[in-house]
Amino acid sequence: MGRSSKVIERDEVVVRFSGDSGDGMQLTGTLFSNTSAIFGNDISTFPDYPAEIRAPQGTIGGVSGFQVHFGHTEVYTPGDYADVLVAMNPAALKANAQWVKAGGTIIMDVDSFDDKNLAKAGYQTNDPIVEDKLGGFNIIKAPITTLTKESLKGMGLDHKSILRSKNMYALGLVYWLFDRPLTHTNEFIKKKFAKKPLVVEANLKVLKEGYNYGVIIQAVTPSYHINPASIEKGRYRNLNGNTAVAWGLIAASQKANLELFLGSYPITPATEILQELSARKDLGVKVFQAEDEIAGICTAIGASFAGDLAVTTTSGPGLALKGEAIGLAVIAELPIVIVNVQRGGPSTGLPTKTEQSDLFQALYGRNGESPCVVIAASSPINCFEYAFYAAKIAVEHMTPVILLTDGFLANGTQPWRIPDLKDYPEIKAKRVTGNPDNWLPYMRDPKSLVRSWAKPGTPKLMHRIGGLEKDELTGGVSYDGPNHQKMVDTRQAKVKNIENHIPEQDVLGCPDSDVLVVGWGGTFGHLYTAVDELKQEGINVALAHFNYINPLPKNTYDVLKKYKKIIVCELNLGQFANYLRMNFPEIPYRQFNKVQGLPFTVVELKEQFKKLLEE
Repeated sequence: MGRSSKVIERDEVVVRFSGDSGDGMQLTGTLFSNTSAIFGNDISTFPDYPAEIRAPQGTIGGVSGFQVHFGHTEVYTPGDYADVLVAMNPAALKANAQWVKAGGTIIMDVDSFDDKNLAKAGYQTNDPIVEDKLGGFNIIKAPITTLTKESLKGMGLDHKSILRSKNMYALGLVYWLFDRPLTHTNEFIKKKFAKKPLVVEANLKVLKEGYNYGVIIQAVTPSYHINPASIEKGRYRNLNGNTAVAWGLIAASQKANLELFLGSYPITPATEILQELSARKDLGVKVFQAEDEIAGICTAIGASFAGDLAVTTTSGPGLALKGEAIGLAVIAELPIVIVNVQRGGPSTGLPTKTEQSDLFQALYGRNGESPCVVIAASSPINCFEYAFYAAKIAVEHMTPVILLTDGFLANGTQPWRIPDLKDYPEIKAKRVTGNPDNWLPYMRDPKSLVRSWAKPGTPKLMHRIGGLEKDELTGGVSYDGPNHQKMVDTRQAKVKNIENHIPEQDVLGCPDSDVLVVGWGGTFGHLYTAVDELKQEGINVALAHFNYINPLPKNTYDVLKKYKKIIVCELNLGQFANYLRMNFPEIPYRQFNKVQGLPFTVVELKEQFKKLLEE
């Protein structure tokens, strides 16, 4: 058989694996992503889980997807539309056909496209190609299920185990399509199923045969060639946001010379942080899985009082439950990091989908005047940085810090250059110094307004703290009005003072433009890509993307006042835009909002920015 009739040279490509929640699409996508990263491509991924634990098989509600964008240049988003879609059943095609680029490649397991499955997916005819108007696409109708069964015939595997292997057949075919080596996946299979040699043999065989199927059809099917990226030398690994948060907290505990304690309760999509930290006993991490959200944060507050770097993790519904205890940490002035991995709400909402709708809850979701530092990570890998600096601020300023990520960041991955911990600053807690006889629990540094952190059991440093208002020096219970005013003002001023310890706000893109795009948190990749693509088209737009929310960088007003038009883009109905209006009411803001459980697309952002330029 001759070589492929067409090899498509591309700088970057988007691939989406999609099938039933039991088809192994998350594993398939992860293995392909890891192989591409090892090959030297820059990558960004977007695992898209069904909201139900086990939706009816073959239905659109049960479709599980994994999208990866890879190339030889820097990649900031998982991509808007796929160049290649792997559809393991009709529901996967129905749910994703609209997200494939015109003329793209669709690999279908035609064995699953029977009348029963077509009806489950909502097709009205037995020809989804015509019904979805896919005539202009490159369709590869591969009998993946049949070929998998034939490949494993006579090996002694049961029917269910054979069907579980078909994702490896599809993966082998995609590896051929992009000329990727099988080595990494072979080693993964051998390690993962080391105690099941028959499963190892079966998966290795099917993976290779899927690759060979690509060789057979290469004369009529175009393949893709993407060169490795030019990246900074160093050791890399593929990292998602949840793991990055866990590791950033561990790094902070090392730099602070404190034991790390996590008191938490499992909740989607934050549970992986709990799981990752529970595996790090070798680094002195202590993890307590509490019976509920309230117990989780209360144990963390107790650990903070005892002198640990204390953390609790949650998502939106859990943050609501933790509100009263966060207020306790505010009034007691104890350092604690609260990680909130945002998801669609309200109530249970969309547990596996992304959203940015917890900003106001993080800023104001407590009774009384209860100021918290609020920070937002903006990429899967910089979750490491912001977890580290959230811990640094909490410890050095004796205050709770809420770190906001979201489902998109938590599950998405990027190549991460493993840093040298020597490059990170020390974290220095404010300890009691001088004569302890002159110490009082709420005496403060006159400049930073930070009180000392006295570990229980230290001679001559007996003290009490709690949820009742405190005397400004002794910490004793006080109902005096002027004292309460002073304590409220002091706690607010202490948080405000942190603006002197965070970076000033920078402006990316074209700072001299008349139009400024404003974003925060996990929308960075899409906003930056949209601004950068417009720049390449000769259209100048500036971007100010915020990671520090409370306090805002101290040059925020100077940045905003320079621009004639400002558009604030967020995955909610305008919480950050309204926050800016509260702080800088004299500046007009336009909004672009999306609440669909999905990230922005670069296409829709560019359309909005162009419209604004034309006004």
